[in-house]
Amino acid sequence: MNLRDPKQFTEDFMAYVKAKNPGEPEFHQAVLEVVETLSEFLIKNPRFLQSKILERMVEPERVIQFRVPWMDDGGNIHINRGYRVEMNSAIGPYKGGLRFHPTVNLNIFKFLGFEQVLKNSLTSLPMGGGKGGSDFDPKGKSDNEVMRFCQSFMTELSRHIGPDTDIPAGDIGVGGREIGYMFGQYKRLRNEFSGVLTGKGIGWGGSLIRPEATGYGTVYFAEEMLNTRGDSMKGKTVTISGSGNVAQFAVEKVLDLGGKPVSLSDSSGFIYDPDGIDREKLEYIKLLKNVYRGRIREYAEKYDVSYFEKKRPWGIKCDVALPCATQNEISGEEAETLLNNGCFVVAEGANMPSTYEAEHKFLNARILYAPGKAANAGGVAVSGLEMSQNSIRLSWTREEVDEKLKSIMTNIHSMCVKHGKESSGFVNYVKGANIAGFVKVANAMMAQGLV
Repeated sequence: MNLRDPKQFTEDFMAYVKAKNPGEPEFHQAVLEVVETLSEFLIKNPRFLQSKILERMVEPERVIQFRVPWMDDGGNIHINRGYRVEMNSAIGPYKGGLRFHPTVNLNIFKFLGFEQVLKNSLTSLPMGGGKGGSDFDPKGKSDNEVMRFCQSFMTELSRHIGPDTDIPAGDIGVGGREIGYMFGQYKRLRNEFSGVLTGKGIGWGGSLIRPEATGYGTVYFAEEMLNTRGDSMKGKTVTISGSGNVAQFAVEKVLDLGGKPVSLSDSSGFIYDPDGIDREKLEYIKLLKNVYRGRIREYAEKYDVSYFEKKRPWGIKCDVALPCATQNEISGEEAETLLNNGCFVVAEGANMPSTYEAEHKFLNARILYAPGKAANAGGVAVSGLEMSQNSIRLSWTREEVDEKLKSIMTNIHSMCVKHGKESSGFVNYVKGANIAGFVKVANAMMAQGLV
């Protein structure tokens, strides 16, 4: 590798990663985004290169793959795949969500696990990074079918996790129902009540604010970015994608701060409500998605607003965009449309929702743009706080947890500014987040020897 030219270093390193991990485009994208922002820093700090820290960080410490047989209500047997990628434990036990979605594979979990390592590092809590899940689709399944799947999944996963080893949480397709079924099975198999999973119910070891944390944290981070320009969320028109926990509570916090959220989406399409999604409408969305597990088009039918089938909300005129659905949901063309429509703040509530092209359009336009590893770290931060409460057998109040969440997001923002502020005064939050997250993990790895 060329150790003098950052661009050539990035190209050489990516050739190495692609040769070792062929056919894994999302993983390549996640690594590229980090390496190109770290290359100049690494060249100036050769001790990390000499110890091959980056090569070690892109290689998971452990990859677990297993079959998950389960029976549906009709007595038919189905087989799914289960995964757990334990990426890095240099600063604490593996921590990261479980995703149940038919599109997942090892490539997706490696990308998510790699992102999680840096995200968890940014929180300043003692958590390593991991990710896992299954290609099981909970949509359209009965509660009993989901329970049988979760029990089968945990029967195998329980061999590999523990409160001091690996502490999974929820993610797409894994909410309170799924966490409950998995926790019950773990408890049955291991004969112990421990903080092995986060996102638990409030009455049995969960933390207040945990369901709200990712959405709240994303909006807190956006507000911090706006404050650097003497501005705030008040009066801003906000487009939001997704309609699960993250999106719902992003809407709630935008309302708290005086903004006007105008869109939500699911895999079928998106709704646009020019009058704004107020608190009464938000309560309907929570009922629709969390209880009845309906589709977002039903909102459009109830409130007589526009519904756009098989489309995403990035063509709407807005000030702030909060992508809270899934990876690569904003293309380069959609990023251009957002910019042309006056959007000047993008805070990622999902993991890597902007394509490589979209990210660079945002950076080149020098808008306020925060990558997911910084902006959506609130969820895993409160998961870390849940772990602490489980360890000391205490529960903090809603106000205490929310205050800690705001403090963590403010601190992450400060670290991004410290490492990402350019001589012109512009803050490259991507660069800042990657350097800040990397340094803590890298120093821990070097202190621990060849791990």
